[in-house]
Amino acid sequence: MNNILSDRLGRLSTSATLAMSQKSSELKAQGIDIINMSVGEPDFNTPDHIKAAGIKAIEENWSRYSPVPGYPGLKNAIVGKLKRENGLEYQPSQILCSNGAKQSVCNVIMALVGAGDEVIIPAPYWVSYPDMVLLADGKPVFIPSTIEQDFKITPEQLEAAITEKTRAIILCSPSNPTGSVYSSKELEALKDVLLRHENVIVIADEIYEHINYVGEHASMAQFPEIKDRVVIINGVSKAYAMTGWRIGFIAAPEWIVKGCNKLQGQYTSGPCSISQKAAETAFAGDQRCVEDMRQAFERRRDLIVKLTKEIPGLEVNNPQGAFYLFPKCSSFYGKKYGEYIINNSNDLAMYLLEVGHVATVGGDAFGSPECFRMSYATSDENITEAIRRIKEALALLK
Repeated sequence: MNNILSDRLGRLSTSATLAMSQKSSELKAQGIDIINMSVGEPDFNTPDHIKAAGIKAIEENWSRYSPVPGYPGLKNAIVGKLKRENGLEYQPSQILCSNGAKQSVCNVIMALVGAGDEVIIPAPYWVSYPDMVLLADGKPVFIPSTIEQDFKITPEQLEAAITEKTRAIILCSPSNPTGSVYSSKELEALKDVLLRHENVIVIADEIYEHINYVGEHASMAQFPEIKDRVVIINGVSKAYAMTGWRIGFIAAPEWIVKGCNKLQGQYTSGPCSISQKAAETAFAGDQRCVEDMRQAFERRRDLIVKLTKEIPGLEVNNPQGAFYLFPKCSSFYGKKYGEYIINNSNDLAMYLLEVGHVATVGGDAFGSPECFRMSYATSDENITEAIRRIKEALALLK
């Protein structure tokens, strides 16, 4: 028997973030003290009132299949959240809940994109976007942005990237991997471009909505003239420290929701029933926990930016959201230490892991080979020690 996998899998790459996390876990298992800054996961526990809702759901036997798009109670809680926090009007029929925001993004791409369709992806980008487009037989079209422009694209760049084959654009704000946040004014300028191209759908990944340091969240859906072409992606993983509960959702025009519902009904059906009940409490319950965690992330942002700016050779911006720092590190390319030669950001990330014992992720995987990503979703002590190790390791390169 030939061990032959489908051509579809041949188009995909392995997630760089998960691969680096696995490598760091292997070194930890060998007894090496590794500080893992590779994974985008809050280090907080799920708040007690949300855990209690999950426990109550188990005791009340919410253990059967749910409707494919999610329980009515959860969908109503999401509708309430969107109105209360975002000033957006949606109906429950415009909501579909999935096994995490990652599935939500993939659902939308698989439902909208066909062979030869182009999807615009601003770079730096989250590692899975291009592969999801390839999985749908589409073509990723990248718009590069640099640290000098705070990793945000301009209206002129967007206009130049749109063709008659453009089906969608994916906008992530606050951004993974850069932490950049589009303001209302910046989104409005992009909206004005998109209004001239009526067949382009906006996939707005807003999973980091509540982890922002600018005081308010702006969404492309806030503009009435384009709202019927916007798909909001969100969930509970980041804001409520519920990564393992696996609940994400889309808020979208009903025809898109129906398409995603048809797709999801064939390969996963509804998400975990217990998780849905916990997520309902997360959206509808006390929100003080969200602000407490946001304040902690902001303090850590200030700390890591301050310390990283003190490292010669790294160029750093001041991210306005999420929990990532994306320093420019290309000044180290061509340098050496012992058997290590730094030719690119992946080499640098591996060097920092094996010599500095800090796990980061090279920028190649995010479409920005001149940078690397660090997650500061860890303690102040870990941040301080990690940057000390990185500074020492980089000083050895000549």
